[in-house]
Amino acid sequence: MPQIPENPRVLVTGASGYIGGRLVPELLEAGARVRVTGRHADSLRAWDWSDRVEIAEADLSDRMAVRRAVEGMDVVVFLVHAMGGGKGYADREARMARIVADETARAGVRRIVYLSGIHPETEELSEHMASREQVARILREGRTPVVVVQAATVIGAGSASFEIIRHLAERLPVMPAPRWVDNRIEPVAIADVLHYLTAAATAPDDIAGTYDVGCGEVLRFRDLLTRYAEVAGLRRRRVIPLPVPAPLLSGLWIGVVTPVPARTAIPLAQSMQHEAVPHDRPLSDVVPAPEGGATSYEDAVRAAIASQKAGDLASTWDDDDTMDTDPAAPLPPDPDWAGHTVYTDERERTDPAATPEAVWTVIEGIGGRNGWYSTPTLWWLRGVMDRALGGYGLARGRRDPRRLRVGDALDWWRVEAIEPGERLTLRAEMRMSGRAWLQLGVTPAEGGGSTYHQRAVYFPDGLIGRLYWWAIFPFHALVFPAMARNILKAARTAKG
Repeated sequence: MPQIPENPRVLVTGASGYIGGRLVPELLEAGARVRVTGRHADSLRAWDWSDRVEIAEADLSDRMAVRRAVEGMDVVVFLVHAMGGGKGYADREARMARIVADETARAGVRRIVYLSGIHPETEELSEHMASREQVARILREGRTPVVVVQAATVIGAGSASFEIIRHLAERLPVMPAPRWVDNRIEPVAIADVLHYLTAAATAPDDIAGTYDVGCGEVLRFRDLLTRYAEVAGLRRRRVIPLPVPAPLLSGLWIGVVTPVPARTAIPLAQSMQHEAVPHDRPLSDVVPAPEGGATSYEDAVRAAIASQKAGDLASTWDDDDTMDTDPAAPLPPDPDWAGHTVYTDERERTDPAATPEAVWTVIEGIGGRNGWYSTPTLWWLRGVMDRALGGYGLARGRRDPRRLRVGDALDWWRVEAIEPGERLTLRAEMRMSGRAWLQLGVTPAEGGGSTYHQRAVYFPDGLIGRLYWWAIFPFHALVFPAMARNILKAARTAKG
């Protein structure tokens, strides 16, 4: 097998996800020529690096799409994983792995780099971790050499693991916890994960095998909480282990206390039943270690806290890197609504004192800490209901306090489309019997000022969906007019 060239052609799958979105610029900096794939090309085009890469929209369960994506590549970085992907996700991941293994061999790809998790070799694994190991096994059985990079808890601003640690430590001075908090674990900084993935993808030598990465210190999970508190300047935290494993209950508990919903927290909690201590060769045996050596846990936490405070989140745990089915397909054009039951709530207000630029600034800054410019109590109650049903509620917030891009999570919405200065389309990801969107827009008003446009669209599923709409209709009569009124008010204030 020929060596990897000096400027390799690298395909990054799941490039709009937490790891992928951060890895792409690292690969570009290392001289790689990068092609990226994701299920939605628009989400990929929204990244700052999009004009420096080749974009290929592809679902990894589509063999022909994968065949086109891997053609001409030297290296494929496999980052797609369905955290909380619903029933049958392990089978879907296995199918994707087989397709990637087959098509990379067919195309003559020289190396696959796969990010997996550290786990014990002798215990029965959780479904989440077993699926990751199954993918690694399938890839290794193929003809393309594979570098499996195994990491435990990744510490970085916006990662699911870090958000769990941060919120538990900040909100609970005393934490009754399941007994797995005494399990041993070696965390790793996101910066080191990116370094090693880049090194594994661009290394000229023929390398293959399973390797571990970490911070160089084995801790207990409870130490991650107490040491976070020390670094963050909080009072000493007490963690009290209880004599029960309770993976389901602890996942639900995490889902209540942190922004990570139960459907994601439960598989994470189940995986925490296992110790995550490196036992394979360190990857630094075959590629260079980060300059200055491994990042300590405390330094990784400091970097993550600094990024959070600065609002410098290139990506978050809920970016679109999974293969979960979208809660709603893209909003169809109005003519396509014919023959369907569709409910809408449309508002339009003109304000001669608010400039279009000021109104757009308010629209693009909506959600998260900025709120929804409506009746806060009703909005909060709807968020509580959604969390109780296993949804996101208002806990996700937003990645950037001022700017949005396609694919961004925004509380219980996701940015489906954005026309800067004109219109924002949000797709609902709340728990309900139907599909919903919210559009906010602005146009210059004749004679000066602005006309604000607001439209909520709901496609109900069956009788329950129709009952849902009429049950919340009285609340819409309060929420939506207030939103339109207050957005214009905020725009006038900003203008002044």
